[in-house]
Amino acid sequence: MSRILTLQDVDFAIKGGSVFACGGGGWVEHGRELGTMAVTIGRPELVSMDEVADDAWIATAAAIGAPGGLTDWEMLGMDYVKAASLLQDALGDKLYGLIIGQNGMSSTLNAWLPSAVLGTKVIDAVGDIRAHPTGDMGSIGMANSTEQMIQTAVGGNRANHQYIELVTRGATAKVSPILRKASDMSGGFIASCRNPLRASYVRQHAALGGISKALSLGQAICTAEPAGGSAVVDAICKQTNGQILASGKVTANTLRYTDEAFDVGVIEIGSGANLVRIHVMNEHMAVENAQGDRLATYPDVITTLNMDGQPLSASKVLPGMEILVFHIEKSKLPLSSSVIDPSVYPHVEATLGIPLKEYALA
Repeated sequence: MSRILTLQDVDFAIKGGSVFACGGGGWVEHGRELGTMAVTIGRPELVSMDEVADDAWIATAAAIGAPGGLTDWEMLGMDYVKAASLLQDALGDKLYGLIIGQNGMSSTLNAWLPSAVLGTKVIDAVGDIRAHPTGDMGSIGMANSTEQMIQTAVGGNRANHQYIELVTRGATAKVSPILRKASDMSGGFIASCRNPLRASYVRQHAALGGISKALSLGQAICTAEPAGGSAVVDAICKQTNGQILASGKVTANTLRYTDEAFDVGVIEIGSGANLVRIHVMNEHMAVENAQGDRLATYPDVITTLNMDGQPLSASKVLPGMEILVFHIEKSKLPLSSSVIDPSVYPHVEATLGIPLKEYALA
């Protein structure tokens, strides 16, 4: 059933979304700002796909860029509203609702402010249950489509004269890199609204219930917090059927910002035979042991936690820190059409220099 999202839900969305952020997915502060504004100035409504007519228009609200905080970015909440408004104008019809491209520290809340201002519904579905580096991975099967899609982007550092508004049309795979470049030119982080599709398609191809899963996880975390870090970690594992894959002291983090608006690098935990290596492209994409054996691979959830059970952005995982590596195997997750589409993997594999597709699609 539909329900109005509240200030308490903001906290749940951030805490649950931060686990699914997998080291990326935006920023906690940005998410709290978006959510608080949304539930204060309006009444964003969460709606399940069961309640949506087949012919309703649904688009994806997303943020594009590198979530490591390595650039001088600026994004205002109304940038998400403007992006949705531009898409609606270009479509020439009213949007019923917005899904999100992914869960994350702030991205779980990307559709809330447009809902509060424009009246679009927050659809309880996601392009990917966890965060990912490319728009194609959250495009619910449109990455290899030749169908003309509308994509918009809004935002940028105003003081540096980097503010951009962009409306594009074209096949998803051709247009997505344009928005990625716009993100880089705007300062490294930009709001987008893209790929309006009928609800009948979204129902078949999105990961349904993705926002509710983040909210439920966040609620479990909040309940466990008074009992301390161990209780929080236990609650995360129990709620998600996940496990702690590795633990130890961080020995290296080579994360760097690229001109494609990605944060790319490797995080190393431990040393010698106990070494664990995490490959990062905005998010944690794969984990290997010292022998090079693959322990986890996207679309598995791979999240770094501090010893209090708090998820860490990849750029905040610093040498000398004691951390945990949390893992949910993909068979325990709702998967969208995007993450089982072979065409979304070559770019990411080339950037990281490791195979992903053979593991992800196995």
